[in-house]
Amino acid sequence: MIKKLHEMGVKSSHLYTAGFCSIGLSFGTWLMSKNIEHAGLDRADRWGIFVGQWAPTLFALGVALRLEETHHDLEEQEMGMFDSAEGKRSRSHAGV
Repeated sequence: MIKKLHEMGVKSSHLYTAGFCSIGLSFGTWLMSKNIEHAGLDRADRWGIFVGQWAPTLFALGVALRLEETHHDLEEQEMGMFDSAEGKRSRSHAGV
């Protein structure tokens, strides 16, 4: 799933931002439920907690995606090293 997100172009920073927005949204839903619904503080607390539970999931996905990005970058660097090493070898053998 993480690799698919990476292939789709989703960045870890997108998920970190979504996590922080979830925290703000959690406070906002709690405040709106408390002031607009008049259903009591218990219901407002449940709304705030429900939305607030998204944040850890989004942050965890962000960390996993960051690891995938790092792994992908390292693989590209290693492939570049092998390509340049082969090029040097073929050039040195060409002069012989």
